[in-house]
Amino acid sequence: MFRMSEETENRITRRLFLGTSAAALGAGWVPAGPATPAQAAGPPPPDFPPGIEVYQETYVNWAGEIRVDDVWTCAPRTPADVVTLANWAHAQEYALRARGYRHTWSPLTVTAAAGSADRMLLVDTTRHLTAMQVVAASPAAVRVQTGASMDQLLGFLEDAGLGVTNTPAPGDLSVGGVLAINGHGTSVPARGETRTPGHTFGSLSNLVLSLTAVVWDEGAAEYRLRTFDRAEPDCAAFLTHVGRAFVTEVTLRAGANQQLRCVSTVDIPASELFAAPGSGATRTFASFLEAAGRIEAIWFTFTSRPWLKVWSVAPRRPLTSRPVTGPYNYVFSDNVPEPVSDLADRLLDGAWYLTPTFGQVQYAAAAAGLTATATRDLWGASKNLLLYVKPTTLRETANGYAVLTGRGSVQRVVSEFARFYLDLVAAYRARGLYPVTGQVEIRVGGLDRPEDVGVPGAQLPALSAVRPRGDRPDWDVAVWFDVLTFPTAPGAQPFYRDLEAFFLRQYDGSYAGTRVEWSKGWGYSGTAAWAEPAVVTGTVPASYRQGPDPSWDAALSTLNRYDPHRIFSNAFLDVLLPG
Repeated sequence: MFRMSEETENRITRRLFLGTSAAALGAGWVPAGPATPAQAAGPPPPDFPPGIEVYQETYVNWAGEIRVDDVWTCAPRTPADVVTLANWAHAQEYALRARGYRHTWSPLTVTAAAGSADRMLLVDTTRHLTAMQVVAASPAAVRVQTGASMDQLLGFLEDAGLGVTNTPAPGDLSVGGVLAINGHGTSVPARGETRTPGHTFGSLSNLVLSLTAVVWDEGAAEYRLRTFDRAEPDCAAFLTHVGRAFVTEVTLRAGANQQLRCVSTVDIPASELFAAPGSGATRTFASFLEAAGRIEAIWFTFTSRPWLKVWSVAPRRPLTSRPVTGPYNYVFSDNVPEPVSDLADRLLDGAWYLTPTFGQVQYAAAAAGLTATATRDLWGASKNLLLYVKPTTLRETANGYAVLTGRGSVQRVVSEFARFYLDLVAAYRARGLYPVTGQVEIRVGGLDRPEDVGVPGAQLPALSAVRPRGDRPDWDVAVWFDVLTFPTAPGAQPFYRDLEAFFLRQYDGSYAGTRVEWSKGWGYSGTAAWAEPAVVTGTVPASYRQGPDPSWDAALSTLNRYDPHRIFSNAFLDVLLPG
């Protein structure tokens, strides 16, 4: 099998961070494969089921932090093929890991540990498990296989006059992957807004009407397909299963498509946008949230004015808005400008002292790009305004937290974070360290409300980060925080550890509470993410048990009962969600 030299591999890894190679190499970049069994580095999985394509590939996640060579991978054509694979895996003592587009940070699919590919088979759902069908018109519902991308699903819905309120910004995500980690967008009701039937302000997991999963049948002593309706108690564990199950198909609620307007602003000082409540500031984060309900702040490192996006429902095009007919309209961020890529090259070569300049250049590129491309004020169908991150953007690592609180406390939450973040960045800079090369991203979303789907007795997603707290009915929103950087930035791991400690200490349940974002970085030990036992096995489960709420333990029991042989697990999940 062909292998790259170390020099070539390092060069391509640098290009992966920059994203400049993604257009040529594709969103599902595989640097050393795929290889057929005849070309493979080792023997194929034993007694592999005939008729299912199997090959070796290198698994690389979004920021390149998890890379595993020579992973055996297969491409089933039907859900029945997945059942065949499950029973084969049980007999051969293999693990099956569903593999979508690898646009993830956390080790929920594959871990980076040596030997993690031993007796593991990746199942590429994106090749064939992509069918979609509208199955109900009023209220609307769509059945979709879990290998379909969000690009494909949202385009399909748009063609049917349908859409969703919430979706992640990248479209190169599989539907199954998004639901596994309760993927979300940014939205709460604007002042005076009433939720439209078929929509939810919670995560996409909250739109599930039913799902079909591969589960162990005790009576038949084999794995089989089983469909769970949303009202079944056992369905709660599968709605956000964090990689501990294999869902092949879901039926989702959808609503009438909405026309949106998105206005970008780059001239509000962070000191005003994130001002403390009662400071007298007028252009605050919470004021925009109240007026429009859909906002995102992108705050580049060492800059004083965030890029603020504000979406609003606009059935008719405002006179100042430019109409758009497709997604990904911010070409200056999705295709890295040369000044940004040149500086990124120098950072990755070790000139980390240029980080302040790098942040300022990124801000300048965004501010100038909005004007040059006439994208400060856009209007169009929801998909075209909600999808805006392409695989060609910078490949950075990110932490992720959802801070649950009351809507009236949002400004306090973001103000306290901003003050601590600036102090922490300054403290590291005083030591000659620049751990944050990217940006802070702040969004606000609603919590998962099962009544939104119109199914009597609909279950709450048990493991969703935006599962409401029964003892805090006043908490009705989640403030989502991400801090991005190049994985190799000196001091990044201790910085993330210190920032995580702040989230857990500051938002401790008194007026807000912290949960981790499954797909991002968390559980920082100071040298690695997902590696601090006190957080992984203590803090994270406790954030769901408060109330008290038995759902965490009930979900573990359900997932273990339907997969007692743990073929849908890995070494990390065995710790996070033990048997």
